[in-house]
Amino acid sequence: MTSRTHWWERPAPFAVAMVTLVAVFATSAEVRDRVYAGSRVETRLLYIQDGEVLTRMALSFDVLLADVYWIRALQHYGGTKRSEDGEKRYDLLGPLLDIATTLDPRFNAVYRFGAIFLTEGYPNGPGQPDLAIALLQKGIEEMPDKWEYYMDIGFIYYWWLQDYDTAAAWFEKAADVPGASWWLRSLAANTLATGGSRASSRRLWQQMYDTADNDWIRNESARRLTQLRALDDIDELIGAAQRFIAQSGRPPRSWEELIEAGLLAGFPVDPTGRPYVIDGTSGTINVSSDSELFPLPGETLPPS
Repeated sequence: MTSRTHWWERPAPFAVAMVTLVAVFATSAEVRDRVYAGSRVETRLLYIQDGEVLTRMALSFDVLLADVYWIRALQHYGGTKRSEDGEKRYDLLGPLLDIATTLDPRFNAVYRFGAIFLTEGYPNGPGQPDLAIALLQKGIEEMPDKWEYYMDIGFIYYWWLQDYDTAAAWFEKAADVPGASWWLRSLAANTLATGGSRASSRRLWQQMYDTADNDWIRNESARRLTQLRALDDIDELIGAAQRFIAQSGRPPRSWEELIEAGLLAGFPVDPTGRPYVIDGTSGTINVSSDSELFPLPGETLPPS
């Protein structure tokens, strides 16, 4: 592979031109986002949408432009996630990530973080694991020695798609890459044996946490582990609700009823301190919609 020339190593006129171009992009983005914030989704993409075309136009500044598109992807994801709009739209996330990795095919952060952003369930993300897998496979084509990408695909199949056989196959592929972590082989075997159990999920995320190469992935792994703790709590609360049903012949309508019946010591809160929610009609129990743990992975992860 030919070596890349960074923009700061280019002759001064080129560097000045590139800095000016980026400044124009940034200023235009700020003005446009302020003035046309309510425009339709298909009109909000500021930049050229074809990564191959943009690469030919980049005058060897493709790595710097990849940074611009990555920053734009972060702004789009973060801004949409924090938005209080009733309908969150993540339409531009996939195209922006694709352009960034076309401009710089070895942009490791975009592949790994971008895949996490794409798989995040709505409303915290677009809930598009298929695009996340395609993004990581694009990274594998460029860097087949990155065992982390194979492992990340395995996590997507395990956590989001509940396809444990395919997840195990990707963990095996990761283990076959020279230099891969030793525990991937046992991870594949464990997924086949106990895939779908909460204990298995906890082991997966704990290993992800222990081997994370940056704080963001480590923090995300910690959040997933905390979600599993919340599922354990909910199991205990369901047990209390079932005992109430056995006593009264109906589901509990509130936590107060369970406390008065001596089945709870106090109002239950999730590991982040937000109160759990009980539906007075159906008796279902969940984390609050304003908890950072919402939405939970669901009932597809039974306790072991």
